[in-house]
Amino acid sequence: MRALAIVDGEHYAPVVRDALAELPYDFVAAVLVGGQEKLRGGDEYGVPLVSDVESGIEALAPDVVVDLSDEPVLGPVARFALASRVLARGVPYVGADFRLDPPALQTFPLPSIAVVGTGKRVGKTAVTGHLARLLAREKRVVVVAMGRGGPPEPEVVSVPPTVDALLQLSRSGRHAASDHLETAALVGVPTVGCRRCGGGLAGGVATSNVAEGARVALDLDPEVVVFDGSGAALPPVATNRMVAVVGGHQDPDVAAGYLNAYRLLRADLVVLTMAEASGWRDVRDAVRRVVRQGVEVVPARLRPRPLVDVSGRSVAYFSAAPPEALERLREELESASGATVAHVSGNLANRAALHDELARVDADVFVVELKAAAIDVVAEAAEERGAEIVLAANDVVAIDGDGELDERLLEVAKFQG
Repeated sequence: MRALAIVDGEHYAPVVRDALAELPYDFVAAVLVGGQEKLRGGDEYGVPLVSDVESGIEALAPDVVVDLSDEPVLGPVARFALASRVLARGVPYVGADFRLDPPALQTFPLPSIAVVGTGKRVGKTAVTGHLARLLAREKRVVVVAMGRGGPPEPEVVSVPPTVDALLQLSRSGRHAASDHLETAALVGVPTVGCRRCGGGLAGGVATSNVAEGARVALDLDPEVVVFDGSGAALPPVATNRMVAVVGGHQDPDVAAGYLNAYRLLRADLVVLTMAEASGWRDVRDAVRRVVRQGVEVVPARLRPRPLVDVSGRSVAYFSAAPPEALERLREELESASGATVAHVSGNLANRAALHDELARVDADVFVVELKAAAIDVVAEAAEERGAEIVLAANDVVAIDGDGELDERLLEVAKFQG
């Protein structure tokens, strides 16, 4: 196995040279990443030195990068950053007690875009829906969505499901707020629902039926396919383009560090949602330091939009938004819909808290994001009380200029050949 070594000047060169001879790799070159305590000048490692991992990988095509460095030259932060650069080139990165592999991706024959997140609840599915709506103006679009509550076999949803249909699905034991159902209901394009289990540090999945779902998508005769990730897990498909979604409420060190840096290095565009959260500019700046040259970071916010007219009515709104966003959501919903918002909840992912507050809610209409307990708890409670249940989309709105986000997304979707 051809290997590129990572070495530092905190090791004596003879020790490194002997290690390169002892380890079960065919070392073709090494990268000296820093440190000088043990360097004497003119040190020889038995292999040529290259200036950085990118040029070494490009010129020598190693099968693996082997890290023989250590503290203080490569501490945890620097090591994850280096690992992300290596994985972004499609090469495994191994060390004394670890191995990191780029997620396995299957080829796909049609123009395709992956939408991936740097965590859960960052607005990834909203961005997927926004992108699909844009593309559907001129092209036949299919969305392939995977989720932790997806169906055991890929499921095609060609007709937007109604609340009644979702209730029946929930009562049959299914998760009726899975991402593919959300996209089908709110966007109206054909959607293939898939499932996955497990998520690796770089976004690989332990198991999924997405490969089968991709084959099902081909039978729908699309011109472009949008693959929706799940949480921080990547669709296991080698798409032509990738859009990364980062939450403005995330810790900058998490959003742009660890192996999220790998996701950002693979992105052709970054959408930074929740750009009204305190500290969102720090997240943007951290992301900008990681992405490839020329990749833009577009700040945006999510704006709730009921699918039917609720003007003049008393509304309770249920979401998975963080507590600090709830008052803003109340104001935006009242302003945009003309309704009186009597209650705003962020507890869709907390069934116990949701049951407690539902006992106190009094409203004519329950407006709900299609997530988590939206159907099995909120819709069931609305039906018991005779209240109307209305699904709500989350529109993705750029904050730095009208149309900028749409222009950037459409630019990413320009395919050659």
